[in-house]
Amino acid sequence: MAAPRLPLVLLLMVLHSVQCAPSRAVYSNHWAVRVLGGPDEADRVASRYGYRNLGQIGSLEDYYHFYHSKTIKRSTLSSRGTHSFIRMDPQVEWVQQQEVKKRVKRHNRADPNVIYFNDPIWSSMWYMHCGDKTARCRSEMNIVAAWERGYTGKNVVVTILDDGVEKNHPDLMQNYDPLASYDVNGNDPDPTPRYDASNENKHGTRCAGEVAASANNSHCIVGIAYNARIGGIRMLDGDVTDVVEAKSLGVRPDYIDIYSASWGPDDDGKTVDGPGPLAKHAFEQGIKKGRKGLGSIFVWASGNGGREGDYCSCDGYTNSIYTVSISSTTENGHKPWYLEECASTLATTYSSGAFYERKIVTTDLRQRCTDSHTGTSVSAPMVAGIIALALEANPLLTWRDVQHIIVKTSRPVHLRAPDWKTTGTGRKVSHLYGFGLVDAESMVVEAKKWKSVPLQHVCIGSSDRRPRFIRAEQVIRSTTVTNACADLYDQHVVYLEHVVVKVTIAHPRRGDLQIFLISPSGTKSQLLARRIFDHSIEGFKHWEFMTVHCWGEKAEGEWTLEIHDIPSVIRNPETQGKLKEWTLILYGTADHPYNTFSTHQSRSRMLEISPSDQEPSKAALLQSHLDFMEEEEEYVGPCHAECGSQGCDGPNTDQCLNCVHFSLGSIKTGRKCVNVCPSGYLGDSAARRCRRCHRGCETCVGRGHNQCTSCKRGFFFHQDTHTCVPLCPAGFYSNESHKLCLKCHETCKKCVGDWDTCTVCRDGFSLSGTSCMPECEPGTFFSVASMGCEMCHPTCHTCVGPGKEDCIQCAKDFHLHEWKCVPACSEGFYPEEVPGLPHKACRRCEENCLNCEGSGRNCIRCKDGFSLLSGSCVTNHTCTNADEMFCEMVKTNKLCERKLFIQFCCRTCLLAG
Repeated sequence: MAAPRLPLVLLLMVLHSVQCAPSRAVYSNHWAVRVLGGPDEADRVASRYGYRNLGQIGSLEDYYHFYHSKTIKRSTLSSRGTHSFIRMDPQVEWVQQQEVKKRVKRHNRADPNVIYFNDPIWSSMWYMHCGDKTARCRSEMNIVAAWERGYTGKNVVVTILDDGVEKNHPDLMQNYDPLASYDVNGNDPDPTPRYDASNENKHGTRCAGEVAASANNSHCIVGIAYNARIGGIRMLDGDVTDVVEAKSLGVRPDYIDIYSASWGPDDDGKTVDGPGPLAKHAFEQGIKKGRKGLGSIFVWASGNGGREGDYCSCDGYTNSIYTVSISSTTENGHKPWYLEECASTLATTYSSGAFYERKIVTTDLRQRCTDSHTGTSVSAPMVAGIIALALEANPLLTWRDVQHIIVKTSRPVHLRAPDWKTTGTGRKVSHLYGFGLVDAESMVVEAKKWKSVPLQHVCIGSSDRRPRFIRAEQVIRSTTVTNACADLYDQHVVYLEHVVVKVTIAHPRRGDLQIFLISPSGTKSQLLARRIFDHSIEGFKHWEFMTVHCWGEKAEGEWTLEIHDIPSVIRNPETQGKLKEWTLILYGTADHPYNTFSTHQSRSRMLEISPSDQEPSKAALLQSHLDFMEEEEEYVGPCHAECGSQGCDGPNTDQCLNCVHFSLGSIKTGRKCVNVCPSGYLGDSAARRCRRCHRGCETCVGRGHNQCTSCKRGFFFHQDTHTCVPLCPAGFYSNESHKLCLKCHETCKKCVGDWDTCTVCRDGFSLSGTSCMPECEPGTFFSVASMGCEMCHPTCHTCVGPGKEDCIQCAKDFHLHEWKCVPACSEGFYPEEVPGLPHKACRRCEENCLNCEGSGRNCIRCKDGFSLLSGSCVTNHTCTNADEMFCEMVKTNKLCERKLFIQFCCRTCLLAG
């Protein structure tokens, strides 16, 4: 007979009492004793009972610290026996055996566990971490904090639209994904860039490393999403046409999650250009059908035309509602010289700046790395990597969810801009930086709990076709009042996302125009600034300017378009510009984006929900609301054939009050009745509901992730676990023909394409080509020719081949210099310790410095034409405007000791004494 079971309630009480019981006290062999009569009397009492008097307790008179050497140092039981007699002594008023108390230092608990990688250039990635609190570094993007929450981009696929990706680069090959890659220029699957002497096609490889360079492989850097899959679309190394762009934007949209592009029309300050009809259609198809209907995510660099006075609203890619347009800031929060301003920029990351500000380190061609990646080209891949972290936290984010999260979590921090303003929703926004610096940790936290925003509505707010002249030195204003399509349910916009102004303007010099839009909440967006190099007489023809500055504001009310014409050259006064027409297009939602319950869906959402399942007060309120609706318009039939015995309030399947077979849908989208559950759903006969299978399952036997029986397109069936996965796990490879995850060779930790095409080996084996060979001792490598271990080059500590360029780590007394091991750094470089590596690395000295010592900024010898001044090399060229007063100001304020002023006439003042 089985033993009687403990009643559940009693079991829970026992468990609760165990969990909630206070931790037991721990007693030491020290006592606090109050003894009257002074120190001598305390000594007598201590000696009489076997204690040692350690003296008065601080400034407390008559209180003494006693110690007993023959008592257990720590015990859960208080001491008794002979220790009780001391309490009876007439001179002793009070005794307390001391308990050990837990006290915690209030330092940053993360400090001892700072994330560290053995990649040699990790220490130089100033924009991602601050290992040294005294160093100049910027970690406001909180990438490491997102990693510490467990998000590294796993199962997310990112592809780089560019000039190719070096797929065999040691930092990229582990995460390289051939299924996310294609050569549109060469019409083949291999995106390897074309090599030439100038390494012209390095751009895509540099961008790819930012996103998904492998971590802890001792080669170079760490990608922001270092466990994401990375691919490349080679499409910039040839004639770029509308067809080329459309093909590139449409490569495997059900498989690729994020497309990152750091290119666009010429940033010359005079071009107005954007995607052609095919590329526009590719964007629309991507956001409608990509990622199984969640929408492809297109990340775009805002442009590098700042020096030419370009304005990114004249770039139809960054100006599109479908792209996440990203700007750059320097390490000190300054505006970079190349930055383009516009109202379509959503957010910002760090990049390069002035000559004294640091650049970005990343992968480079020929399996090397660089510390000179620059421009907004840096920023788009950074955000693509951060979005990959967010998609790992929540793979069900739509393309609009991602933009909402960026808007909600980006912050101005220390970014310096003259135009920061507060919008009608209380957010700070700037034409330089959008909503501010992206915050990876905030994005993954927000993504984890995110509920998808309501459906996007599009409303033509107004269309004004009354021509009016644009006179020089004057402002024309066109005002319109809109109800934001309140009378059209499927177009009504209450809460704004993107606002587009489509204009047709004729003008004798397009670059003299400035255009502003003022929202009903008073937010003023600059849609166009003057462009001094834009002398075109073509004006604008149906050009769409877009702003995100009104995000979250109410759409209804008065909108004002302002156009300024400020001539930059003398023009014929008889030739005037003309505003021919303008249209206001509002994008947004009818319901609040962060509170998606809508009254018009209340009846269909209650389908199959019993009033007893609701709180009584809510059920009564809802019932009275429904009664009121029925009194207003009562439907008398007929009902659809799939409607059950409770009838309907309309003729369609989504107006049934219960179902004959199954109800399909959700509270968010509304429900309807069906006779058979569609693909991806399981019919629950008892509840008469179509239950959604786990993501990726085509058919299933339950809702769990391991209850799939077949998979949707784009997923692979893992037979061992009965799961559907977008990527097969480590130890398995993707069989494309049967869409199965099959096991790799026993020596492979990871493989691709076939069971014995290894990319990562198990412990005890190392990679040689695509095979895993037995691992050799340090200083040797496995030779396929001899099928045995052979010696590395004498300069190598570890290597992958016999040559001096095959080193992974250098031998003792050698330094790593441009991926070779050398006995000493060459001219213009200095040796620097690299944490975690047995050798030093050669770092470049400051510009114009021949030799430096200790750091790149401590020069000891200069190039010809420069002189040494306070560890820096100053040009010998002298200024002609340095008078006595100027030199005195330089001397008094010690300007020559400051980095910024070294190049400004300091040499002149020194020569003048």
